[in-house]
Amino acid sequence: MRVVQVLTQSGGGPVDHAVEVAVGLAGRGIDSHVVAPPDVRRRVGGSAGLTWHDQEATSKRDLAGLAGLARLLRSLAPDVLHLQDRRAGWVGRGLARSLPRTAVVYTLHGVADGLSDHVVGNLLADRRRRRDRMYYLHGERWITRWGRARVVSPSRAVADFAVHHVGLDPSRVDVVPNGVDADRFRPGPQAPSPASSQTSSRAPSGTGARPSLVWLGGLVPVKRADVLVDAVALMREDVEVLVAGDGELAPEVRALVAARLPESVREQRTVTLLGHVTDPAPLLQRADGFVLTSAAESCPMALLQAMATGLPAVATAVGGVSEVWGPVAPDLLCPPGDPRALAAALDTLVADPALRADLGARARARVLSTYTTEHCLEGLLRTYATARAERTR
Repeated sequence: MRVVQVLTQSGGGPVDHAVEVAVGLAGRGIDSHVVAPPDVRRRVGGSAGLTWHDQEATSKRDLAGLAGLARLLRSLAPDVLHLQDRRAGWVGRGLARSLPRTAVVYTLHGVADGLSDHVVGNLLADRRRRRDRMYYLHGERWITRWGRARVVSPSRAVADFAVHHVGLDPSRVDVVPNGVDADRFRPGPQAPSPASSQTSSRAPSGTGARPSLVWLGGLVPVKRADVLVDAVALMREDVEVLVAGDGELAPEVRALVAARLPESVREQRTVTLLGHVTDPAPLLQRADGFVLTSAAESCPMALLQAMATGLPAVATAVGGVSEVWGPVAPDLLCPPGDPRALAAALDTLVADPALRADLGARARARVLSTYTTEHCLEGLLRTYATARAERTR
């Protein structure tokens, strides 16, 4: 069976997910291919058993790139075409009827920011535009039906959006949670056991003796790094927060840090912007906890990576986050956009090493039981088998 993962993005959770899926499929002896911008292969460094195809389609206006992508997908003649972002989704589903032997699967990783509040728990992450309904509701419904595609959602929350707002047939929507490589993302050697943590905690990754938390993501509006900075300014406990990520809002976040956390408080509470971090695993292994402040999410890879590393988390109760983290620590889920609630939850976590160790152990156990790459592969292979059977009818 030839399975082709298709990406037009160069970074972010969907890219990490798609590459891990492709590697996992190759490890099972499947003829696994990745079609993606060359930056993805350069960042990943390739992988044994995978076949890479460099192809850029930088925007919906990049007609040459989109045409090149379409030609490449036709030439590969896959048994399963798995589309991993919106632009790839439109191209692949549009081609589906010219690929009569190909089963088409599209992963709806999330919802457009202008419609994000249509998902239970999410805030509206950006202004509502007239075209949002045309593209992301009516258009999604039409192109999915045209391509006879199966749709995968990493969370029940976004699957419900696909059914109740986009109008997709629920029998063609599968919930397959994202998975994480639990060998790559694993606790560091200094991680304490819950029993030994009554008097000690992980050695923090910074220069002081304060507990260290990691925030991981793009500095873009939906991730709400501003709420993080405001919350740290309101905290009582000493803490160091390391922000791993870059994006359009980096200058604004840097200015907000300077304004809200002046020199006089930086011995107690700091937020440090690290910029883009190629491999977050070592950073997570040196941390004491994780924080997620998004206004909207589905099944965030960053949270799964932190949990697999044995980190406790404070997170906003958005989208599928409640499905992932809620069973571990519902009291550490906060309303989105509420820095006071976030500060209170962070104080609770930072002040209690035993709680951190206990929740960290439970977090990794939850990943191992439900959210590994192997769990994800099993779910996707079931979807692929169903999609192929439907294609032959």
